[in-house]
Amino acid sequence: MNSLPSYYSGLGSFREMFISGGALLCFHKIETPPPRARIKGLYLAPAIFRRQIQELKEEGFQFVLPRLPKLEPSLRQVSITFDDGFVSNWEKALPCMTEFGCRAINYLVADRIGQTSDWEAREGGEADPLMNESQIRDWLAAGHWIGAHTCTHPRLSLLSRKEAKEEIFSGKKKLEDRFGTPIEHFAYPYGDYNETTVELVQEAGFQTACTMHRGINRSDTSPFELKRWTARYPSRTLKNFFRRFF
Repeated sequence: MNSLPSYYSGLGSFREMFISGGALLCFHKIETPPPRARIKGLYLAPAIFRRQIQELKEEGFQFVLPRLPKLEPSLRQVSITFDDGFVSNWEKALPCMTEFGCRAINYLVADRIGQTSDWEAREGGEADPLMNESQIRDWLAAGHWIGAHTCTHPRLSLLSRKEAKEEIFSGKKKLEDRFGTPIEHFAYPYGDYNETTVELVQEAGFQTACTMHRGINRSDTSPFELKRWTARYPSRTLKNFFRRFF
């Protein structure tokens, strides 16, 4: 496990691992990184995303909600997850996933729908546009799911218990009231959490919660500390990789 890279760029050496347990992939922005992007790891070129989804489909993987693996070795399952709800998910990822019959979950920041990722600007990155209500309804109508990612995208471990509870509980309720669908899955902003956070997520009635720890989920993994592989490009060969598509 430790010898593997910290990101996912293609099935390759991950194949046997993905078959052996619960595999979750994490995406953010499906677009080519701007030349001066401060946080390039949040971007993935549409052509690379398309190749990754096509590869998983051709290998016979089923696209499912985040959960612990079923004890069926022959069953190939992977969860495609998006954090934050960027407009590029709707513009670029949605048509591709429709083409390959892929379903995915998007963890939304309840108070930032139709706005920009202002938390990124505070971290030194780019404040990019987020899906509006109409686009999220398109996402749902296409057969995809949504989950909660708090109200404002804070670092939960730095908040008081009262503040963290408000972010977690209200984020869930606001999405349920707005879109009329149960919100049962959660992702920790920045992958940041502590014992109190986990307790509150359970109290709020979520079934699962995703971290940013890399690895495969086994039957003994906590459903409130699910591991994910961040999907991105191989940074050392970025320029050569893009030349193959553009």
